[in-house]
Amino acid sequence: QMAHLDLVSIITPIYNSALFLDDTIKSILKQTHENFELILIDDSSTDESVEIANKYIGADPRVILLSLPGNSGAGVARNAGIAIAKGCYIAFCDSDDIWMPNKLEAQLATLKETRSAICFTSYLKMKESGELTNSQVKAKKTVAYKDILCSNYIGCSTAMYAVDVCGKRFMPNVRKRQDYGLWINILKD
Repeated sequence: QMAHLDLVSIITPIYNSALFLDDTIKSILKQTHENFELILIDDSSTDESVEIANKYIGADPRVILLSLPGNSGAGVARNAGIAIAKGCYIAFCDSDDIWMPNKLEAQLATLKETRSAICFTSYLKMKESGELTNSQVKAKKTVAYKDILCSNYIGCSTAMYAVDVCGKRFMPNVRKRQDYGLWINILKD
């Protein structure tokens, strides 16, 4: 029963992501915290993204593919994933990003310890080749509502929020920077 409480729903919108999608999915499947569902939302890709996603569907029951009828943008795609998410925690990973193996485990521990609504991390910038650079975007230790109004300090693919603390939250329906809008809404309360 306790294990069920730690189900993390990972939301990954896909749009013509064939180049990076394999690496992204593999990095999620290698997580040390294994109790998750990976919700891939295809936003009407015209490349091989869906074929790549389908390789994992049959092989791992934690991977779910949702297909949107038309291209609606990453915010709408993420919201479609959030709508069917069963997790007590919602995490975001973009289809061209790669997670370190202990990401979920470390963030779960932090969220439980601090009882915070949202948790995010520093991240390294990567070249298109998948090679890591030494350019690190350092996360602030804490971000309050007044901070987030000045600048979006939260990298989307590093963010995870606790549904039991702030409820299930959706991205505002704007075409760009919907993730920023969501962080503002969560921190406002």
